[in-house]
Amino acid sequence: MLLAVDCGNTNTVFAIWDGERFLASWRTSTEWQRTADQYYVWLSTLMRLQNLEVQITDMIVSSTVPRVVFNLRVLADRYFNTRPLVVGKPDCLLPVDVRVDEGTAVGPDRLVNTVAGHDLYGGDLIMVDFGTATTFDVVDTDGAYIGGVISPGVNLSLEALHQAAAALPHVDISKPQAVIGTNTVACMQSGVFWGYIGLVREICARIKAERARDMRVISTGGLAPLFQQSEALFDAFEDDLTIHGLTVIHQFNKDNA
Repeated sequence: MLLAVDCGNTNTVFAIWDGERFLASWRTSTEWQRTADQYYVWLSTLMRLQNLEVQITDMIVSSTVPRVVFNLRVLADRYFNTRPLVVGKPDCLLPVDVRVDEGTAVGPDRLVNTVAGHDLYGGDLIMVDFGTATTFDVVDTDGAYIGGVISPGVNLSLEALHQAAAALPHVDISKPQAVIGTNTVACMQSGVFWGYIGLVREICARIKAERARDMRVISTGGLAPLFQQSEALFDAFEDDLTIHGLTVIHQFNKDNA
């Protein structure tokens, strides 16, 4: 049984994969101070509550926060008696090429999303991930990762407005009733919502023009459905894109061991 761990800047997802389907998945906040013992108590409690009596034999990790990897390695060794695959490390093989400037470090989540997108949809893709940062990853015809775009995340932009301008409150993102806001909250929501609609549309259009070909746009991340509801920005939405990519990478490494 495989335990797939997707550790982002804000949240970490644990999912159990039996080779054909996910038996369960859970989300927790990302905290580098959390020990292997704390991970195990939390995870084993959730498994027991869902009556999951499974034996974890393999583990794969994608982490954008390097400091959490050590304790996840300890978790795998101490409680599951296995050595985890860590995306981005030399011993973790990828089923796609990475074609970027020499010496450039690509975030493991972006590589995993590329693998997942190619597995599900083939090549010529733009992967848009609404996370702490909003990232655009370009997948070549043969599935290779060839670069992308990084912009501030939606919630990060709202938090920056709140912190930098004393008169502006903290607000949650939602689709505004009108473009022209008649109060401070509505003005902020309109600016962020329609600003990101424009950002996604313009960046995707420029990527397609630069590549001189039609490309499918695949979105992931919790806020993607919000932006899709009013504008046809994406060809598809994948809620568990990164976790799916981890299962593909794990199987590729097993097949090539």
